[in-house]
Amino acid sequence: MRFGVIGTNWITEEFIQAGLTVEGFSLQAVCSRTIERAKEFADKFAAPFCYTDPIQMAASGQIDAVYIASPNCFHAEQAIQCMSLGLHVLCEKPLASNADEVAAMLAAAKKHDVLLMEAVKSTLLPNFVTIQHHLPKLGKIRRLVASLCQYSSRYDAYRAGEVQRAFDPAYSNGALMDIGIYCLYPAIVLFGKPKQVKAEGVVLASGVDGAGSMLLKYEEMDAILGFSKITTSYQPAEIQGEDATMVIDKINHLTRIEIRYRDGRSEDVTRPQTLPPMHYEIREFIRLAAVGARESTTNSHAASRWTMEVMDEARRQIGVVFPADLRGRSRPTETGKNERNGEAKGNENV
Repeated sequence: MRFGVIGTNWITEEFIQAGLTVEGFSLQAVCSRTIERAKEFADKFAAPFCYTDPIQMAASGQIDAVYIASPNCFHAEQAIQCMSLGLHVLCEKPLASNADEVAAMLAAAKKHDVLLMEAVKSTLLPNFVTIQHHLPKLGKIRRLVASLCQYSSRYDAYRAGEVQRAFDPAYSNGALMDIGIYCLYPAIVLFGKPKQVKAEGVVLASGVDGAGSMLLKYEEMDAILGFSKITTSYQPAEIQGEDATMVIDKINHLTRIEIRYRDGRSEDVTRPQTLPPMHYEIREFIRLAAVGARESTTNSHAASRWTMEVMDEARRQIGVVFPADLRGRSRPTETGKNERNGEAKGNENV
């Protein structure tokens, strides 16, 4: 599969390095805001083609699929453009800025008969399969507790008065979108869409959430999720059942999975994960395309839609609004200029 990449940051480097370990992966094109940056990045990974315009890259005939790692606010527009030209799309999490954009992306994937998958790596790791396989040992599930709090390398600059993209609502960023999704997405894949969402958060002066928490209510269980870009936590995650508790080290990497039974026994069910973490999502994406599938059964369209609907509701309760939520507001373009998109439109509750 011939890939083009949009965005030239550390996550794209991680993607390419992981892709080089996957049979059938080929990097053909790089798209960045400047041709100098595109060439620098392409030279580093021996990609033959460089672009500054995603549409030109998509229409070039040189690629079969695109990996999108641009700022969150550009995901939907770029993905839809690429899908309209017949390309398969692997898009970084979160899939878009809000549920309306996700719906438009899913409609485009169906219309143009292409594969669209959200690049949440954790749910395609071998140890996520382990979690799914061993859940029945826990008995009736009553609670999921997951926390991902990691102090952002850009928060020092923010505290010094410089608002970088990571803390700028114009780019649809914040703790929930960038960090909290690692707790929320697995909950959605494992247990589906919750019946009720309650959220609280710390809203920074820039307008994004620096930290927050969510309570997801299901029929017979709940999920308690914590996330932060302004503090650090070292807590493991737990899935608590009536017969046993599954302890998960690092919810975003799933490095160790242990079952602790009520009688005092413990069972280490960890699987080896020796390949780069993004290897597994890239391998799954290429496999799906090869067999003509149009969505993943794990990182499914429903999982992406429900996750974004929950995040929309959580942001509504916390008080975080992105320019992308209000179509009449201006939003940044990749060239740094602003553009306007029409009339205002509010969020819907879950």
